[in-house]
Amino acid sequence: MAVASGPARRMSAAAREALAYVRRSIESPGTERDDLIRQAKTVVAAMAAWALAHRLLPPTVTTFAPFTAILALQATLYRSVRECVRYLGAMVLGAALAAGLAAGVGIHAWSFGLLALLALVIGRMRHLGSQGLQVAVVGFFAFTSGHGRIDYIGHLAGSVSLGALCGLSAHLLLAPARHVRHRQQAVADLYGRLRQIVSELAAATGKDDGPTGEQVERWRRGCDGVAADAPHVQASVDAEAENSRLNPRRADGRDGDVLPRAQEAGQAADRSAAHLRSLLRSLSYSLDSGHYTQVPRRFLSGYGALLNTVAEAMEQVGRPARTDRRELEALVEDGLARHEDLEYAVQQDTAVPAPVRTLCGALLTDAGRLLHELRGAVPEPAATR
Repeated sequence: MAVASGPARRMSAAAREALAYVRRSIESPGTERDDLIRQAKTVVAAMAAWALAHRLLPPTVTTFAPFTAILALQATLYRSVRECVRYLGAMVLGAALAAGLAAGVGIHAWSFGLLALLALVIGRMRHLGSQGLQVAVVGFFAFTSGHGRIDYIGHLAGSVSLGALCGLSAHLLLAPARHVRHRQQAVADLYGRLRQIVSELAAATGKDDGPTGEQVERWRRGCDGVAADAPHVQASVDAEAENSRLNPRRADGRDGDVLPRAQEAGQAADRSAAHLRSLLRSLSYSLDSGHYTQVPRRFLSGYGALLNTVAEAMEQVGRPARTDRRELEALVEDGLARHEDLEYAVQQDTAVPAPVRTLCGALLTDAGRLLHELRGAVPEPAATR
């Protein structure tokens, strides 16, 4: 009885999870809804392709129609067209190879082996991508089931074409949803988290007692979280950029260059997190070694103001709306001017010990890298037109 209850519990849990998945996809838009809609379109397209092939073509090629329909229903319309073209190319090459060998040397075990060898070699062509193996699959069917006959190859091509037509038609009738605003907001959230760390750091630097080791460790964990999430956000933005290609749906009325700008900003967020982590490592070392208490009060006050400028620049870059390039440039120039003044003051102050001067230089270097990173996160005006 216990043996039977284990599988029953697992099946019940799987059923509950499936129901929850369907409920989430119905309640709110997103990846789960897109996936559910794509699965439904795949079922309908495969069923239509099989029905048409069953009615119009011989049974020996009927299976290729629903298979191609499933292949055509990729996550994006661009990918669907690309994979269909690749599959059609693989089909033509495999069928031509089978027909040529059957007509030239006949149907033999050794000729089948030669077909397999040539098909595998041809399937490695870069332009066929992931469909390269289909050269051999189609070649085997055309060689063994169709004996290389032209009429079989014609029916095979018709079945594949029916499947591709059904799959692409389903994609066009209900094109994949656009999520430009969500991807944009995901990039903005990364900058919001970085900006909060920089703002807190600036406020702590301006205080007489400075930041604590616990604060620095918390900020470092925050940077680690941004660095861990940034690749996923970047991948989602890249996926949406692909989704926009050939997609007849409009992108929520947004301007056409929003995704390229989000891609640039997302990449800069990852690098900014790395610069900020480097800054925090220097700060942590200064607290542990006691050098922080020897840093001139005037430098710390000016450095806090510099970090506030960095935080304002992050706010400009990370805003969901279009970044004001002139305002960002003004913030960066202001920050670089503060950076230069602080660097000059530290170099001229002979009372500052050498280790402390090195620490100040490291802190300024990372702040300068952050400013340059933020400036490069937004394309020049000429590039956005």
